[in-house]
Amino acid sequence: MGLWHIIHPLMRSKVKLSTWCKIMTAIVSAVVLAAFCYAEIPFVKYLVVGVFIVLCLTALLYMPLSISVENGTLNINRPLRVKSIPLSSIESVKLFAPTKADKRICGSGGWFGYYGWFHEPSIGRYFAYYGNASDCFLVRLTDGKKYLLGCENPKEIADALIQHTN
Repeated sequence: MGLWHIIHPLMRSKVKLSTWCKIMTAIVSAVVLAAFCYAEIPFVKYLVVGVFIVLCLTALLYMPLSISVENGTLNINRPLRVKSIPLSSIESVKLFAPTKADKRICGSGGWFGYYGWFHEPSIGRYFAYYGNASDCFLVRLTDGKKYLLGCENPKEIADALIQHTN
């Protein structure tokens, strides 16, 4: 373990959802509930329940709760799993906010946060885990993968990671 691990044994920052994410989550939930209540055909009710279950499962698998740095890894803490990235595989880190030009390839554009594959003209394709676009930092790995992560204290986490990569 290096001196870095002694200085920063554990850093954790919660992911805060933007107002848009909260509104989107509430609207989608209300629409699904209304569709279920007003559907008269049993098949449609089952279909609505099935769609809602899939939406909830994707949120449980991918929705970011917090970002932490501990034991030589950068962790994206999600409800059912933790995505761990070894600090040794990080090539660069910089503060970065997605622009209006970014395109969602496959993922959530506000349902319990932003997660999934996106494309930004200036950086290309990346995987996102964040709740508010203004709280993000970009992590590039040595294998070429890119992650856009967001949390309440992005500068602190990014600075700690930058310190590690130097």
